[in-house]
Amino acid sequence: MRHTLTHAPQFYVTAPQPCPYLHGRAERKLFTALHPGNAQELNNALSRQGFRRSQNVLYRPSCESCVACMSARIRVADFVPSRTQRRVARQNADLQRLATSAWATEEQFDLFRRYLDHRHADGGMADMDIFEFAAMIEESAVRTRVVEYRGPDSTKASPDTEPSDLAAVCLTDVLDDGLSLVYSFFDPRMSARSLGTHIILDHIELARETGLPYVYLGYWVPGSRKMDYKSRFSALEIYKGGVWQDLGNPADHCDEAHPLAVDPIVEQVARIDLP
Repeated sequence: MRHTLTHAPQFYVTAPQPCPYLHGRAERKLFTALHPGNAQELNNALSRQGFRRSQNVLYRPSCESCVACMSARIRVADFVPSRTQRRVARQNADLQRLATSAWATEEQFDLFRRYLDHRHADGGMADMDIFEFAAMIEESAVRTRVVEYRGPDSTKASPDTEPSDLAAVCLTDVLDDGLSLVYSFFDPRMSARSLGTHIILDHIELARETGLPYVYLGYWVPGSRKMDYKSRFSALEIYKGGVWQDLGNPADHCDEAHPLAVDPIVEQVARIDLP
């Protein structure tokens, strides 16, 4: 189905599919394509309204009977790490950050495959080959970086593989008001290091170094164990009801939305603020 605004890009909605976060529910997405002419401005504007980027598409959940998926971001200036997060930072102090252009490598793909096989073997990305991986990394019309984390040999626990010091990778968009973590993956054999948490902590520091006020974490879904870790970061905001607000008590957001309370797609599109 297509929904079009005058003077604006075209918006589409996907067919319902099984929700990957909440059992028994269906998801659909509202999306639009990014074109080189105004891609950066559109990415900036729609990211502030709960959209996310995947290659050259911007999307936002637009389910028929649920509004559980809420975009989340951290206010960098107000963030205070917890005791556990400080321990994670100390534990990974030996890792070096290397920010590069959005270019895929075989080394990254090998790490990506190990991550998927261990953590998401039955997920939607489980069958991705190296060409699809390269497209995920390289097909971007906006300011995108690949942030690598390197350090001690990450394959010591598995002598049958080739040595590599690549521990983690994050595909990161640079917005006008923050850093957006598009996708991250890490060596599952280094799970004791809590590398997913380290990536977020380091991006908070990177945003602070560059004077950017926010770190966008993607979607937080109350009731989803996969998303619980995001609520453990202080100064977390969620995009709910068309505005950014403090997360507060996560339990306050667990009520299901009544189907009649979800606005029609055409009304959702009409309220989008475009650059």
